Amino acid sequence: MNKIPILDLKKQIAPIRKELDAAIKRVIDNTNFILGEEIKDFEHEVEKYCNVKYAIGVSNGTDAIKLSLRALGIECGDRVLCPAFTYYATAGAITSMGAIPVFADIDPETYNISVESIEKVLKKNSSKKIKAIMPVHLYGQCADMDGILRIARIYRLKVIEDTAQAFGTEYKGKKAGTMGDCGAVSFFPGKNLGAFGDAGMVLTNTEVAAERIKILRNQGNKDKYYHLMLGYNNRMDTIQAAVLKVKFKYLDSWNKIRQKNAEYFNQQLKGLNIKLPFAPEYTTHIYHQYVLRLNSPSAPLIEHLRNKGIDARVYYPVPLHLQKCFKYLNYKKGDFPESEKASLETIAIPVYPDLTRQDLDYIIASIREFLR
Repeated sequence: MNKIPILDLKKQIAPIRKELDAAIKRVIDNTNFILGEEIKDFEHEVEKYCNVKYAIGVSNGTDAIKLSLRALGIECGDRVLCPAFTYYATAGAITSMGAIPVFADIDPETYNISVESIEKVLKKNSSKKIKAIMPVHLYGQCADMDGILRIARIYRLKVIEDTAQAFGTEYKGKKAGTMGDCGAVSFFPGKNLGAFGDAGMVLTNTEVAAERIKILRNQGNKDKYYHLMLGYNNRMDTIQAAVLKVKFKYLDSWNKIRQKNAEYFNQQLKGLNIKLPFAPEYTTHIYHQYVLRLNSPSAPLIEHLRNKGIDARVYYPVPLHLQKCFKYLNYKKGDFPESEKASLETIAIPVYPDLTRQDLDYIIASIREFLR
């Protein structure tokens, strides 16, 4: 039986192992493990790549959201609008600030936050203190940023882009994470660009926000032992920056292979009773996840593929408004029907760059077998 994981980091690392070992050795030899030169170098490389004024390395993607909220003036009791269909960290970071997540539904085609739903939620909550919108660029493609930024201007809202799954994606020629007030990036090992542990980054074109984040990530001080504000220990480790610098050189080529794999899946699965991923013209798609959809629950297909040795999953099986930890927000089943249907009917299959043509054909044959 074939064994095809959702991602194979051993295969990714093997060809560049010598480069990675050398980069880590340099950090060990220099012993500058916190805020070392590698972090500054990596930040500058990302600034150039994203055409953004500031890129600030932080401890992880969740903290990148938290620091962005704090730097933009979001306070305890403020409300932040975000999609109901995303990973926990989006809303978890909001609640960690003492703020309150307000959920909106998704577009059933892209699985990104729906502009129409945002407008409905804002009208319904007009008397409440919604201070920001947090679109999530889910699965590797951008949400409708023109629509979101238009609404933000009307309601005078801050915009924080959750770019955890879409680092390198473009929206009308602009990199994801660079269009709002801040963009929060995750370098969790499973991402298209992943560290050897936790790491994240904040992108912004606003000098005031950038300076605040640099201070907030480092215990609230700019100069050691002189604390300007109540900060956190949210620094990126130098070793993680060294690893990311090596892997960053390969990001675009890895993403292109993901796109080729996705296109092959699209060609081979076309015409079957299964919905293929949809990418609007305004955004590129880097396929952090390749997500299919059935007209029925996806659980039987997931079980079938796993029995074949293929790691298939649902991202995400329970939408946030129905998670036990958010019960206090008083949402109920039926509040966000598109999010609930997506949780039930979608399935992600392996699409990572190290898959062979034999692997791709085996996955396709296994899906066809089930659909027959």
